[in-house]
Amino acid sequence: MRSVTGKTAEWTEMAKDCVAFANAVGGTLSIGIEDGQTLPPHDQRIPPDLPDLLRRKLAERTVNVTALPNVATAANGGQYIELTVPRSTAVASTTDGRYYLRVADQSKPVTGDDVLRLASERAALPWETQTSLNVPRSDAEPSKLQVVVAALRASDRVKPSVKEKTPDELLDHYQMSQGPYLTNLGILCVGQRFRRAQLTTAPVVQFIKYDEHGQKVNKLVWDDYLLNPMELIEAVWQEVPDFRESYELPDGLFRQIVPAFDEVVVRELLVNALVHRPYTQRGDIFLNLHPDRLEIVNPGLLPLGVTPQNVLHTTVRRNEHLARLFHDLRLMEREGSGYDKIFEVLLSHGRPAPELVEGHDRVQVTIRRRILKPEIIDFIAKADEAFQLTQREENDQAPGLECHRHEEGHCS
Repeated sequence: MRSVTGKTAEWTEMAKDCVAFANAVGGTLSIGIEDGQTLPPHDQRIPPDLPDLLRRKLAERTVNVTALPNVATAANGGQYIELTVPRSTAVASTTDGRYYLRVADQSKPVTGDDVLRLASERAALPWETQTSLNVPRSDAEPSKLQVVVAALRASDRVKPSVKEKTPDELLDHYQMSQGPYLTNLGILCVGQRFRRAQLTTAPVVQFIKYDEHGQKVNKLVWDDYLLNPMELIEAVWQEVPDFRESYELPDGLFRQIVPAFDEVVVRELLVNALVHRPYTQRGDIFLNLHPDRLEIVNPGLLPLGVTPQNVLHTTVRRNEHLARLFHDLRLMEREGSGYDKIFEVLLSHGRPAPELVEGHDRVQVTIRRRILKPEIIDFIAKADEAFQLTQREENDQAPGLECHRHEEGHCS
């Protein structure tokens, strides 16, 4: 807990946290509750002048940060301050020229070239909510809107009060429209084909198959903008016959059928590529199939603050509203457990962990086709049946597999 009273007041640290929240997606700090506790002392009272002092001290130490302190009363009668920091419309910093970004539960410093990158990613309005094309909301494609509305109403992740909304109200609720216009997100998901093409950064997917000599032997392209991101996932899975290949493994007197590529893994990787790509940058999504591996190549870099080493433990949402829509449609887990699921499935099938590499303008994920430890498939299945393992426990139970991701000297 940061102290904001007396001689030990940590205004500099408080300013750093506020800058970090403002440069991320905003957040709320609870002041007056000790670390490890959920409630303030029952007899705690906030001095009447403290909110104004807090607002003034932070304004003196930050640039482009809005601090909104509010006195709240907990269930036990104790008072504390809820300090809300909205997402900044410009790059936030401390008055001495330091930049920070909130990554998971830490305020990370931003230095060097990453400062320019932070500035370039900080549009005054997120790409998803922009209406610069002035597409009327009535221009939504009826069939696509009907499918999305039906799926949302059938989802157990959507509140009953939201399901009762009209299709027009659902467009507003999910930031697919604003006033009389469809937003970029609305055009992407329920817009007509030619409108989606006008976005210029709507996703194009290319599947390329290579033989053992590195020569192209097949190519499929989804570049006509006919499909929205949700439909693209289904189309790619259904139209690439190689994804449904399987082979046999000896299992005692019997043989076990194992898929060449698990459907859950392929779909999760496609979801990650579509949801987390920078829609302000052009570039196709490539699925490069080699005899021994599948490579998914996405344009752009990982979100600022996320690295190949911490991707399992860090959640940064680049496209917040698209992620929310995908979550409510049951296409993804919003809190970043997609890679956990990929690890779980790959390791339970005796395959190596995925390899994540960040280039200067792209991110590549590689999954291997070969099973390194066939006996692990039966081992994990029996352990799961007996102990109902969690995802992380299943990852830990897979001995002898090479892990390509390390952090602080330990295998993740």
